[in-house]
Amino acid sequence: WSLPTNGAQGFTLLIAVAAGVSLPILPVQMLWVNMATAIVIGTALIFEPREPGLMDRAPRPVSAPLLDGGMLFRIIFVSVLSAGLVFGAWYWALEVEHLSIAAARTIAVNAIVVVGVAYLFNCRSLTKPLWRLGVFGNKWVWWGSLVMLVVQVAFTYLPFMQKLFHTEAIAPIWWLRLAGAGALVFAVVELKKVVLPSEP
Repeated sequence: WSLPTNGAQGFTLLIAVAAGVSLPILPVQMLWVNMATAIVIGTALIFEPREPGLMDRAPRPVSAPLLDGGMLFRIIFVSVLSAGLVFGAWYWALEVEHLSIAAARTIAVNAIVVVGVAYLFNCRSLTKPLWRLGVFGNKWVWWGSLVMLVVQVAFTYLPFMQKLFHTEAIAPIWWLRLAGAGALVFAVVELKKVVLPSEP
C-alpha cells in the first residue's frame, strides 16, 4: 500500500517538472500526507484477518526477491494511474475552472488521500477480490478511512490548518469528483485481480 501511495506523489511532481508548471503539491503538504496517512490508515492493514489456507502455502524460496516482476508492475501501474488522476484534478481546477493555486493544490492533496484510501481496500489482499474477503471483514480499515476523511475536511476548511499548510476551501462538488477518482483506482485494481490473478 505504501509504495504506490508515495509513488503517486513522486510521479505527480515529475509530471509537473516535465511539463514546466508549478508544483501541484508543496513539500509541507507532502509531509502532511505522509504523516497523516501513515498514522491514520496505514496501520489499519495490521488488523487484517489472515486469509484461508495461508499456512498451507509453500515457503518462499530464500533466493526470491522481496519485489518480483508482478509486484513491481503493480506498484508502478498504480503509482502512474494515481499520479495521472491527481495531476489531472490539479490541472482541471487551475486551468479549466480557474481556481487559485492554493485551491488547486488543496484538491491535489485531497486527491492523493482519497485515492490512497480507495487503494487501501485493494490491499486487503493481493490476489483475492474484496467481495471474497467480506467487505466489512476488517472494521479498522473502515474506521481509519472515516477518521482520515474527517482529518482531511479539517485540513481543507479550518483556518489554522489553511494557514499552516497553505490550503483553501473547495466546493463540495470536488469531493464527489475525488470520490470518483478513488472509485476508478479501486475498480481497476480489483478487475486486475479477476482478469490476471496471481498467487503469492
